[in-house]
Amino acid sequence: MITVFGLGFVGLTTALGFSHLGYKVYGVDVDEKRKKILRGGKLPFLEAQMEDVLKDHLNKNFFVTDDIKSAVADSEIIYYCVGTPYGKDGSADLKYLFSAVDMTIDAINDDKFRVLVTKSTIPPSTTSEKIIPYINQKTNNSKNFAVANNPEFLREGHCWEDFLGADRIVIGCNDERGREKLVNLYKPMNIPTMCVTPSTGEFIKYLSNTLLATLISYSNEMAQVADTIGDIEVAKAFKILHMDKRWNNCNMTTYVYPGCGYGGYCLPKDTNAMFAQSKVKGFEPQILKNVISTNDNRPATIAKKIIKNLDKNSTIGILGLSFKPLSDDVRDTPALHIIQEILAAGYKNIVAYDPAANEEFAKRYPNVPIKILNSAQEVYDAADVVAIVTAWEEFKKVPAFGNKNIIDCRYML
Repeated sequence: MITVFGLGFVGLTTALGFSHLGYKVYGVDVDEKRKKILRGGKLPFLEAQMEDVLKDHLNKNFFVTDDIKSAVADSEIIYYCVGTPYGKDGSADLKYLFSAVDMTIDAINDDKFRVLVTKSTIPPSTTSEKIIPYINQKTNNSKNFAVANNPEFLREGHCWEDFLGADRIVIGCNDERGREKLVNLYKPMNIPTMCVTPSTGEFIKYLSNTLLATLISYSNEMAQVADTIGDIEVAKAFKILHMDKRWNNCNMTTYVYPGCGYGGYCLPKDTNAMFAQSKVKGFEPQILKNVISTNDNRPATIAKKIIKNLDKNSTIGILGLSFKPLSDDVRDTPALHIIQEILAAGYKNIVAYDPAANEEFAKRYPNVPIKILNSAQEVYDAADVVAIVTAWEEFKKVPAFGNKNIIDCRYML
């Protein structure tokens, strides 16, 4: 039996994934609205395939519960998939993780051996230097626990396929019994499973995400170089770069392509946290420092391109509000920062549309003074200039609407 704390993208995918494998899984979340939606057989966010999976397993193998005591008592493995947001200094905030650990320990009144597994992304050394000491401080029965981390490598919009078709499973654990339980847990999936130290497990996740962030920032900087030099076909140049056989047709090429900067929940948080953690330990990584700086400056660069030679009374159309296509996630979305730069430059007439994220953007950023419309056609008709900010497939049709100026910020046309 398994209990999963946190039912966001990672937690719900984890819970449903293990349910799909035949395990009994309890899901715990503090968000009442999210639990109500899930209990009704719906997803609280956009994620391909998973609503059907939820309906298949809800109240059969998967239970959304408020009875933490019974869930923990019935479980051998506890997963933590709660948020670890970054603060002003870039470091990871562990308050939600420690709160979930508190709820777990408070619910235990037996001597059963359990594995406590952090799937939330946490900086290297957090398990050994913070989580294990915290648990030892909270209980006299630490011999009944193994503490591990099990990083996720899920892409929003592709979570279910990434869980079932994972290319590797990483288990960071120094306890032999804990390692064995987790290896056996994943055995039915027949996926290569790598057992490493807890700090190595934590590091691998950051190694992956900071590389992706670096590829994106490199591509955006090179696109800016090309624009500065002039007479360079940027999109065509990158597509020719991808033909190099050393890339071997890998999906990494989607990150080696210019756009509006990385956004969403993971890459900004993880890149900043890795930079902050390294500085705390005594080394300031210059590549990461400049990756972050390049990404922070990208919205201003894009905004300048959109408003160039544009009258202040003009209406600007923004196509795309989510941080990526096939997602309604607007956390740290480049669209927000681009809109803020345009507003700061004195342009007040902005209309926008996203195929999935209109409602989420309006709810999360109610004080951003833009008018959200119901289609790309409406935005085109209302605007003097149109900027494609998120690479939704439907936006490829926009040039056929007429002869208005279209700023292709995603190099997709």
